[in-house]
Amino acid sequence: MELFSDFSIWVVLGLFAAAFLAGLIDALAGGGGLITVPVLIAAGASPVEALATNKLQGCAGTLSASYHFVRTKQVSLSSMRIPILMTALGSFSGTLLVSYIDSGILIKMIPAILIGVAIFFYLLPTLQPLVAKLVRINMTQFAFLAGFSIGFYDGLIGPGTGAFFSTAFICLMGFSIISATAHTKILNATSNIASLILFSFTGNVLWGIGIIMGIGQWFGAQIGSRLVISRGQQLIRPLVIVMCIALSIKLLTSS
Repeated sequence: MELFSDFSIWVVLGLFAAAFLAGLIDALAGGGGLITVPVLIAAGASPVEALATNKLQGCAGTLSASYHFVRTKQVSLSSMRIPILMTALGSFSGTLLVSYIDSGILIKMIPAILIGVAIFFYLLPTLQPLVAKLVRINMTQFAFLAGFSIGFYDGLIGPGTGAFFSTAFICLMGFSIISATAHTKILNATSNIASLILFSFTGNVLWGIGIIMGIGQWFGAQIGSRLVISRGQQLIRPLVIVMCIALSIKLLTSS
């Protein structure tokens, strides 16, 4: 396969720019796939190629943000070993089932779920103290409950994974919105890598395009992850709301 197949240099540059923007937004609020998957399809990739290639370039963005959060001590990897393992297992399982399950029914459920996440983040200042009093689990329990299930969802379908992880960390672990975002990137990177490993055997990954977009994602995520720490409280909540609603609209209008 040629490195860039039939893509022109202008299309490649456009995909790089789209990936940069997606990496910045994804580091802050998740939902970068809302930008990259439609852009890949519009550029001429088939839907399955777009999904597989999106995992490759998404790995760069989530690893970039994860590296920054670990380096700045927002996350301790030693405390994340079991969640990382369970998320990887969940993502492997979901990706394996992609070829055997009609995901159309599940996709129709996503908009309602994302709208629920948007409502939750809108009401977060009021709800968080109440939820914190009612629910609290440790990291191991989180790994088996949220890590595996959300990782499975990401391997099977994917949209909104970052928002789901952030919501789980806030609700079940009582994390602040900044800490939840930082820990989310570690597990999002894990699920992306696990899914990519399996996709790499299918022949659907456009490696040249994915690498170019991955470079754009890396730089976008570096900027976004810095904004999380410096202006997280002001930026993350409204961006999560906007991205969840936008992704819901996109899925509803394309169905």
